Amino acid sequence: MAKELFGTDGIRGVPGTPPLDDQTLYAAGRGLAEFLRKGLGSAHVLIGMDTRESGPHIASLLAAGLQAGQATVEFAGVITTPGIACLVRQNDYQAGVVISASHNPYHDNGVKLFSHAGMKFPDAEEEEIEREMARFQGETIPGRRPALAAQHHLHVEYLDFLKNRVLPSANLSGFRIVLDGANGAAYQLGPELFRALGADVVAMAVNPDGRNINAGCGSLHMEALQERVKQERAALGVAFDGDADRSLFVSEDGRIINGDGVLLAVARYLKEQGALADYRVVATSMSNLGLERVLAREGMSLARTAVGDRYVLEELLKSGNKLGGEQSGHIIFMDDSPAGDGLLTAVKVASLVSMKGSLQKLVEGLKDYPQVIVNVKVRAKPPLDSIDGVALALAEAKDALGDNGRIVLRYSGTESLVRVMVEAEAEADVKRFSQSIAQAVREAIGA
Repeated sequence: MAKELFGTDGIRGVPGTPPLDDQTLYAAGRGLAEFLRKGLGSAHVLIGMDTRESGPHIASLLAAGLQAGQATVEFAGVITTPGIACLVRQNDYQAGVVISASHNPYHDNGVKLFSHAGMKFPDAEEEEIEREMARFQGETIPGRRPALAAQHHLHVEYLDFLKNRVLPSANLSGFRIVLDGANGAAYQLGPELFRALGADVVAMAVNPDGRNINAGCGSLHMEALQERVKQERAALGVAFDGDADRSLFVSEDGRIINGDGVLLAVARYLKEQGALADYRVVATSMSNLGLERVLAREGMSLARTAVGDRYVLEELLKSGNKLGGEQSGHIIFMDDSPAGDGLLTAVKVASLVSMKGSLQKLVEGLKDYPQVIVNVKVRAKPPLDSIDGVALALAEAKDALGDNGRIVLRYSGTESLVRVMVEAEAEADVKRFSQSIAQAVREAIGA
């Protein structure tokens, strides 16, 4: 059977309503425990969460299901998504569970699962977990649920891992950095990490109240960070999203540097060190054409995957390449971790800036071609190439753009949306074709 609950980034929804209603959450814990015990003989699971007010309730339901399935459970409290992936990989946990909806508003939440390898379970195994969950949907939820106490030593272990990832020859002593914690999972870990490395830290959006995660702050709202970097005369600004699996940057002059810029800066460094396998970087279909062209000029190539960090990771594992990521700031350093990690990326970028000068210099030559993404709400998700009007609008745009532009048309993995991305040398073409394709989608399946 095809997956019904797990999207590209776990189970997402509004707490209290399917698929994040109490019964399904309990069944998720119960089903995961059963899946692990059948396959591995035991189930030892680590749970962590971001700062949303619904997190503790969801954690208690998952833990109740896990314990009913004879799993042992440990709780890391508020921690980043890649923090759980790291801890599961380095210890004897059979799985990790993260309660987060990443960059979404506080009223959303989600459940992400990680295998012992520190990676999301493959699609086939998520399907198996769903089958196990279905068996327990009618089971009575225990009246008393486990009391979960956060284990602080797990934070220390994760921070130790990160502190050991500073690039050789880098020195962050006195390095002035502004961190925007998005009132999310990195609100404590980020400042603690960089202060331990000797940096002069200015912290923003580090006062979570359960409802202010991602609210006017973090990687989706970087205007305040841009101003603060200039005011503080900082060498670097970093903005995390709610679960800190990604980060975006601000250079000393206030310019935003996204994941494409990070990939370029790191690829140049790795090439210089003779450590960029096949001179190849892996990114998704959303990375700008400008990145592809500057890499090509410097003797490197860009391999593209479908949107989603799991597809970037699949390609890295298959090809043996070492560096990949998304324009959104989700970067994977295979020599360090198979999980995209905003704090790890921040350590690498800060290291480069301390060694080489400003971030703006590190991305010199990167030209962003005009690009727009239009989100269209839809009532259904039939194959897009099966819709005549959409297929016609897409073909007309591709014929007109030729090699001077790109179009990506896809469904969101977590919302009832079609994303229309158009990129071209001429801004007029971007506007014209994004509108014509979006209109075709609206007329056919718009909500």
